[in-house]
Amino acid sequence: MSRASGRRLFEQAGGVISNTPRACSGRYLSLAEREEIMVLHAQDLPRAEIARRLGRHRSTIGRELDRNSTRGGRYRASTAQHAAEQRATRPKPTKLATNPDLHQRVRQDLTARWSPEQIAARLKRDFPDQPRMHVSHETIYQALYVQGRGELRRELAACLRTGRAIRRPQRTPDGRRTRQGRIAGMVPISDRPAEAADRAVPGHWESDLIVGKDSRSVIGTLVERSTRFCLLLHLPGGKDAAAVAQEMITVIRRLPQELRRSLTWDQGTEMAQHARITMATEMAIYFCDPHSPWQRGSNENTNGLLRQYFPTGTDLSVHTPAELAKVAAELNGRPRKTLGWDTPAERLAMLLSGPEPVATTA
Repeated sequence: MSRASGRRLFEQAGGVISNTPRACSGRYLSLAEREEIMVLHAQDLPRAEIARRLGRHRSTIGRELDRNSTRGGRYRASTAQHAAEQRATRPKPTKLATNPDLHQRVRQDLTARWSPEQIAARLKRDFPDQPRMHVSHETIYQALYVQGRGELRRELAACLRTGRAIRRPQRTPDGRRTRQGRIAGMVPISDRPAEAADRAVPGHWESDLIVGKDSRSVIGTLVERSTRFCLLLHLPGGKDAAAVAQEMITVIRRLPQELRRSLTWDQGTEMAQHARITMATEMAIYFCDPHSPWQRGSNENTNGLLRQYFPTGTDLSVHTPAELAKVAAELNGRPRKTLGWDTPAERLAMLLSGPEPVATTA
């Protein structure tokens, strides 16, 4: 090269020019591997054989040769190494940084407390012919958590289910067991109709309480097993059995008759008046086995989602019926993976607009 070109390169490099390749992890091809690829490729060995000798996947070798070979099919290790280093350092803006429409839609859905996975799936469904409006859930997480990205900042991280502004590794939750009292006249879950177990027929519900600070305040939850549609019970007086029964009767009576098939609860003493509820609503009530929350899986999952609105250790009695209805409506408007990314409200509307399902015999 000319003297001027050499001087310019020297100045750009900060006074130090080295032919030593940059260090890289074992995930990427090294210069030594590229030199071996060059020799084996010049011997016309098949790509699969080159991959076998290097201990790499054949597609890795195929991409390397396709990407860095000349038009005549010649491959040079030094040129390929230089090109790889340049690609690695090239700044590449993300979709969220370059697409204002996508950025606004993701912000809107995060504000509505949708998870990144729900947002990504719904974007593909709402814009099937517009790839520019598609983004992976990992990209959304990266925009929230990775320092320096800045497309979606920390105020939106508070809208995530965890409310955390940084990532944490998956951990196994500790199993907590609570002592439950015995309730007279309980019908075990083993007697529940088979149609409730396979979720084929709507109208089978799961229910429980979420508990506030010092166990002095509660909110009741009702979740329909087929659609995951959620209703919230206003219980300012706590988990008194009479108050729970009265609120349950009031809410259940608002449901269409075809949605009153059964209710499953744990063995909490708040359901001591379950016979009264059954008589007033004609709705059979079944009780889970002790320490078996998975028998009300939909309800347990929904209670976890509700903690985004009603954090553990807070006073739940301050929330009005109108506030509970607003939270339930927002939760029922979230797309669910288990529903094929329909929302619970959409799935319930489809069931109510169609012919009434025929109940099967147990």
